[in-house]
Amino acid sequence: MSDRLPPLTALRAFDAAARHMSFARAAEELNVTPAALSFQIKSLEDHLGTPVFRRLNRAVELTAAGQALAPGAADGFATLQSAWRAAQRSTDTTGLTVTAGPAFTAKWLAPRLFGFAQDHPEIELRFAASLRLMDFDRDNVDVAIRFGIPRDEQGLFSRQIVSEWVTPMMTAEMAARYPEPADLLTAPLLSSDDIRLLFPEIGWKSWFAAAGLPMPKGEGTRFSQADHALDAAAAGAGVVLGRVILAEKDLREGRLVMPYDLALTTSAAYRFVCPEGVQTRPQVQAFLAWLESQIADLDTYEAGHRFVPAPAARPGA
Repeated sequence: MSDRLPPLTALRAFDAAARHMSFARAAEELNVTPAALSFQIKSLEDHLGTPVFRRLNRAVELTAAGQALAPGAADGFATLQSAWRAAQRSTDTTGLTVTAGPAFTAKWLAPRLFGFAQDHPEIELRFAASLRLMDFDRDNVDVAIRFGIPRDEQGLFSRQIVSEWVTPMMTAEMAARYPEPADLLTAPLLSSDDIRLLFPEIGWKSWFAAAGLPMPKGEGTRFSQADHALDAAAAGAGVVLGRVILAEKDLREGRLVMPYDLALTTSAAYRFVCPEGVQTRPQVQAFLAWLESQIADLDTYEAGHRFVPAPAARPGA
């Protein structure tokens, strides 16, 4: 038996038919006639020396040989398609697809994108706001902005663009009602799950521990998304332990204030990540340079704060 592969067209016809378990639907996908598809599969079977499908009255099913071939054929075409997309992107100097978390996109990135578009009208920018850790090849993504604990990522270019810190945030009216940190023991508290999942955990327990205060019972209203917690605080619903990056627009425009000097730092940071080599493309270089110029403005919020690494909450707190 020869190890020589059958024609690619025959393998492609088999892959489509195996996925659909229908010659008619496979032919429609490949934009060929059912007769032409059937001919290609017959050619593959002649090459293999055994049938790969059992032809039934109104359906087909894989033989043992077909079942052995189908997973590899599917993986092979998926790999080929991914490589083809990568080759196309490598020659593209104008398109840029970026993914970032929904809260970062809504609160910090989206309000600034008009400026980037004005400065770089030649770049076609596409965004995917998602918490899912996207695959650069499978999802056709060029750049990811990720928040979390830095880690070794082989095959990727990764640059930290900004660290994060948190402090209580509230409306100016609420700050007048709770002028001292100890006053928060009776304040309505808001929290979001995004920072609670970091290690060490950053939440109200950690902040009260750093302030030398007991923890009130419960942590008030919890939100799954950080931007929702910030919106609730800006509406006067309570005090949120806010991330300064996400709250920047609300702080700048006066919807939120930071009345206390105590802030917690974390090793979690925002990183600019892309496959190694992609960072040299002109549109990626332009986007990274723009991001870093925008991030530089955040230094103004550090003045007057006393930064403390997030401590472990006291046992039983």
